[in-house]
Amino acid sequence: MSSAIESLVSYRSDSDSENESDSSSRNDINDPDATAHLKPLPSGPTMTLAVLNAAPEVAVKESVETGQHLDPALKEVTFNPTFETLFAPEFGPINPFKSQQMAAPRNMLSGYAEPAHLNDFMFEQQRRTFSTFGYALDPSVGTAEVTNSSYIGAVDEAEKNKGITVFEAAAKTGDKRKKVKGGEAGEIETFLGPWAKYADEKDGAKPSEEMQKELDEITAKRQKKGRNEEEAPAEEKTVLHVKDMYDYQGRSYLHVPQDVGINLRTADVPDKCYLPKKQIHVWTGHTKGVSAIRLFPASGHLLLSASMDCKIKLWEVYNERRCIRTFIGHSKAVRDICYNNDGTKFMSAAYDRYLKLWDTETGQCISRFTNRKVPYCVKFNPDEDKQNLFVAGMSDKKIVQWDIRTGEVVQEYDRHLGAVNTITFVDENRRFVSTSDDKSLRVWEWDIPVDFKYIAEPSMHSMPAVTLSPNGKWLACQSMDNQILIFGAQNRFRLNKKKIFKGHMVAGYACQVDFSPDMSYVVSGDADGKLNIWDWKTTKLYHRIKAHDKVCISALWHPHETSKVITCGWDGLIKLWD
Repeated sequence: MSSAIESLVSYRSDSDSENESDSSSRNDINDPDATAHLKPLPSGPTMTLAVLNAAPEVAVKESVETGQHLDPALKEVTFNPTFETLFAPEFGPINPFKSQQMAAPRNMLSGYAEPAHLNDFMFEQQRRTFSTFGYALDPSVGTAEVTNSSYIGAVDEAEKNKGITVFEAAAKTGDKRKKVKGGEAGEIETFLGPWAKYADEKDGAKPSEEMQKELDEITAKRQKKGRNEEEAPAEEKTVLHVKDMYDYQGRSYLHVPQDVGINLRTADVPDKCYLPKKQIHVWTGHTKGVSAIRLFPASGHLLLSASMDCKIKLWEVYNERRCIRTFIGHSKAVRDICYNNDGTKFMSAAYDRYLKLWDTETGQCISRFTNRKVPYCVKFNPDEDKQNLFVAGMSDKKIVQWDIRTGEVVQEYDRHLGAVNTITFVDENRRFVSTSDDKSLRVWEWDIPVDFKYIAEPSMHSMPAVTLSPNGKWLACQSMDNQILIFGAQNRFRLNKKKIFKGHMVAGYACQVDFSPDMSYVVSGDADGKLNIWDWKTTKLYHRIKAHDKVCISALWHPHETSKVITCGWDGLIKLWD
């Protein structure tokens, strides 16, 4: 000890002399003559021990005597501290923002849950026992001292079962339900695998006598309903409303009149068309809404209308404008109609799932077609050599092609993802365009059941009405976002973004669009019963007429007239405007 003290004294005297010469050494440190008088520090093991051991002894003494705590940031402790020293509370400035919530550490919403180890099996065992028998061990009581008071829930049941758990109960009774054994895994027919039934399992609980009676009644009704649908189609009949079917020369009403002021026989179109201004005639006779109207091919002297009252009517466009004939033969609303090229026959498609071929002159139903699906649209092939073929867009996403002569389906175009709404022939009838509820437009080559062009944009809506322009270059599509879109009908089928007709409300209705014969106007009905007329060049909405009380579903511009437009609506009326 004395040697250590001597070392400290010598160390102190050396450090004093070092402090005195500190200022001079800063200036003359680089001068060898100036540093020559400095004594070297004494070296040896005693000095080293004294320096290392002296400071900790003082520190230990202070911390033990004063109860001073250790710095929590300290990484290394060079002595054995007491428990009090190690776990003394931390001191520091008080946090003025400290709340009660901050004070208590929380590891869940309601406070602090102490971590407790619980065996997963034990927990599941007690949970299942509780859900089966209604009792479980009280978790606060140890398993070593289990008594009747150690249970929670149905304590009486626990006493009765002697606290048995579900697993113990199953092991004791050996009640493992046996499954029906099937064949080997290699035998596909007899192998049951994990799907096998239990040996004691019944096929199903039998209903009571009253329930059985009710069920029998329901099934009988359903079978009767099903039979009705499969029954033969409604009986076809026709009513002639004019006195004489033939004139003094033996000509029927199909003969094109020559006393109407214009030549209906030629394919000439008016040089310039004008806006219709007023209503000049109303055809009445339908008791429910009219769903479609079609003008007689080429001449346009007769008008065919299909209605929701299940009837089809033929009207005169000129002279007395009478109702000539009514065709009755559908049991549900008629959806679409289509003439053949010469107008002697027409097809009708109705919600009774039948397509019927009618003779326009005699009113006779020539033949009927069905594939048990609802036809939404029907079109004859316009080629003269294919007048025996027609296509129908069905509710089951298919376009079906029938041959009138055999009455059989000869082709199916099955690519759409929704019910087919329209079929329009383009490109000299070599191709046809179809639109569907799947919001797409597809182009097909005739008789090839794979679409060669598919148009579908994320911004596109369903287009339930499509019309080909008189010059055959454009397709006007009534879009469900209250717009009429124009697609090119030759080669590319591109959307013409400069020609978009807006300003009417049609969302939810298949309002038919049409062009004026000279391609200067576009006409369409709308959901408010209005007739809208746009200028083709500028796409401006020129004129709007309140035409019907309900939806104006179709508008046709007469192909030989400068300003005659025919509209039909869900109010059951057909109107002529000029």
